Amino acid sequence: MPKLDHLRPSGLHHNPAYSHVVTATGARTIYISGQVSTDEEGRIVGEGDLAAQTTQVMQNLGHALKAAGASYANIVKITTFVVNYKPELRPIIGKARSAFFEGMEPPASTLVGVTALAAPEWLIEIEAVAVAD
Repeated sequence: MPKLDHLRPSGLHHNPAYSHVVTATGARTIYISGQVSTDEEGRIVGEGDLAAQTTQVMQNLGHALKAAGASYANIVKITTFVVNYKPELRPIIGKARSAFFEGMEPPASTLVGVTALAAPEWLIEIEAVAVAD
C-alpha cells in the first residue's frame, strides 16, 4: 500500500469533507478520466437526479480503480464538475460522495461549477488521481 499523508496545515480550516494537502509515495500514479452517470451500456443513470448521478459516478470511479488494482483509499485528488452549480447543491453531492470514503481520510478535492458537460443529461463529472503500489 502506498504511503499517503493527509496534512492539516496550520492557518487553514479543517473540513472533514476533504483534505487540503495529500502527499503520496507509491510506485504508480493512476489518472482516471472524468466519469459521468452512465451504466456499462452507456445509458444515463439518474436523469435529472444529482444525488443518483453522483452515486453512479462514484461507482464508475470504483470500477476504474479496481481495473488499476486500486480502491477509493488510493485516491489522492478528485475534481468535481457540476452543471449550473449553486451552493445548495454541495450537501447533495457531499452526502452521495462521502459514503465512498467512509472510515478514511478524504482526498484533496476541487469543485468547479460549469455551464455544461459533454452531454446535456449529465449533471456531474468527477475525475481522480490515485497512487498505488
